[in-house]
Amino acid sequence: MALRINDVVPDFTADTDQGEISFHDWIGDSWAILFSHPKDFTPVCTTEFSAVAQLADEWAARGTKVIGVSVDGVDEHKKWKEDIARYGNAPAGFPIIADAGLKVSKLFDMLPAEAYLPDGRTPADSATVRSVFIIGPDKQLKLSMTYPMTVGRNFAEILRALDGLQMSSKGVATPANWVPGEDVIIPPTVSNEDATAKFGEFETIFPYLRKTKAPE
Repeated sequence: MALRINDVVPDFTADTDQGEISFHDWIGDSWAILFSHPKDFTPVCTTEFSAVAQLADEWAARGTKVIGVSVDGVDEHKKWKEDIARYGNAPAGFPIIADAGLKVSKLFDMLPAEAYLPDGRTPADSATVRSVFIIGPDKQLKLSMTYPMTVGRNFAEILRALDGLQMSSKGVATPANWVPGEDVIIPPTVSNEDATAKFGEFETIFPYLRKTKAPE
């Protein structure tokens, strides 16, 4: 079954390069980002893991834990992290799940139930394990996106999307291309009277499109 927005994400136990985790317990009361990769020691994925490592302070500032999953084992992850740190000039302090058995990839619907890893496999055998899942403290899926192997993910956009999700948890919505500091949208379900009581002044562009200052 496909994992949909607002579904509770699967819980699981798995080995990582930092020891065994129970996923829901690992998330705790934080936001979390799970980002997946089809194989260690691949070029695009190395640049992506490095980008995540460089943003360590940004994730921490947003109360967000990040964790990778790659369809290889713990030993490969530990060796790969040396390349990741060298490329990005930043230590990869986040854990990477060892998913050689494909359990996590199948739980998150990145691979079909019948998928397996053939001998002498290449990244193409697990090409669809190229997803990002942003998960709230309630363990619900808030956003997901999947990329092909040839297109590196834009983690600045993932960070912006995380900001938008955290802002929207305050009862507002964000317009196209929104970044922190800009005005937000009052949901149509909120009456003008309630909007005034909750947000103070607001701008009515159309009856269904009203903007106000972002709540603190």
